[in-house]
Amino acid sequence: MELTAATAADAPDMAAVHAQAFDKPWDEADFDALLDGGSGVFGFVVRGEDPAGVLVCRTRRRGVGQALMTAALGVARQAGAQAVFLEVDVGNSGAVALYERLGFHRAGLRRGYYDRGAAGRADALVMRLDLTSGPD
Repeated sequence: MELTAATAADAPDMAAVHAQAFDKPWDEADFDALLDGGSGVFGFVVRGEDPAGVLVCRTRRRGVGQALMTAALGVARQAGAQAVFLEVDVGNSGAVALYERLGFHRAGLRRGYYDRGAAGRADALVMRLDLTSGPD
């Protein structure tokens, strides 16, 4: 048995497993849309000889993002990183607020950075955190 983090590439396998368990299963497009990198969704796939199980989770601002970022920043500090940069959708006010609470500062803008398909493109705010001044 192997457990891996799910990506949009796992959508066919996830849909196949889901179809075995539900009368009205989600299709590949449903899983692909969920796992394409936005909206706080993550998942896992368990495989044996075939996909054996799937799990999809959605976070709802309950401290999960802050816990993940705090852990990642700790590892970056231990590894000797002096600064961390990230991009975040300018419209994602919750994430921007989280990063600012963690000490990140706005460092730039990447126009049209995110491809939203038929919805067009969205700008990304570039944010920077100095890691040399100690934990925030």
